[in-house]
Amino acid sequence: MPIYNRVALIGLGLIASSMAHAMRAGGLAGEIVGHAKSAETRATALEIGICDRVYATAAEAVAGADLVVLAVPVGAMAAIAAEIGPHLAAGATVTDVGSVKQAVIAAVAPHVPAGCHFIPGHPMAGTEYSGPRSGFATLYKNRWWLLTPDAETDAAALLRLRSLLEAMGAKVDSMDAAHHDLVLAVVSHTPHLIAYTMVGVADHLAQVSNSEVIQYSATGFRDFTRIAASDPVMWRDVFLTNKDAVLDILGRFTEELFVLQRAIRMGDGEQLHDYFTRTRAIRRGIIEAGQDTSAPDFGRVPSEKLQDKT
Repeated sequence: MPIYNRVALIGLGLIASSMAHAMRAGGLAGEIVGHAKSAETRATALEIGICDRVYATAAEAVAGADLVVLAVPVGAMAAIAAEIGPHLAAGATVTDVGSVKQAVIAAVAPHVPAGCHFIPGHPMAGTEYSGPRSGFATLYKNRWWLLTPDAETDAAALLRLRSLLEAMGAKVDSMDAAHHDLVLAVVSHTPHLIAYTMVGVADHLAQVSNSEVIQYSATGFRDFTRIAASDPVMWRDVFLTNKDAVLDILGRFTEELFVLQRAIRMGDGEQLHDYFTRTRAIRRGIIEAGQDTSAPDFGRVPSEKLQDKT
């Protein structure tokens, strides 16, 4: 039986598309409708079958939906929430997929009317690809989906949403919004910023070295470029809305970097070896937790091959 009768996806990129594929595969939604600003994206969503219907406005899309998923950049959340608020069905649940939670709560919660339920969320899954064609049904399999309910969150609505996410293959956990933002600054936001910075440095060097930096890239730099290929609008909004936590972690990172810089300058091989041994254990822990694979390509295959598996 469907868990929700009508799901409205506001924004039809990788995350929403993958949700649609997963819901279709499991029969979890009676109807899936969507909205995207781009007419081309709306046409693609119909062509590949992730939506039964698409609408030019978010207000039209949410009418009659018992679950609304906000899958737009964090910076667009306030405007979308203001648009859909008056059109939400009584008892509807609204969730989001943004990787920053305090800013999203401040932007969305004031526009959710009484009788509706806002349960902020964040799937810890993704690829460097974007757009509706990049989605696939197994994106969330064994990946964490974090929810940040508060003390007033309706227990039945929360349980229903958890049931959907778990049925899509996700592992669901709840935490405080502020704690979420700090954790994400460590495990996602700052690493992305470092990757963007390193690629920027290499680009500058390539301009003065006949592109040798690009031509002879080793695996480490290729991983940086993969991370830095992510949606620039999304990451611009992440850093602007989670700046306090990111700046905190960047300060800690700089302190660690100074320690390593001094060890290299002083030729302290023992300290370097001990540091690298300790940090390597974190990678092993990630693999043992099932959040990645030890395969040479980290298990990543082109997006179209992932779709073939669904």
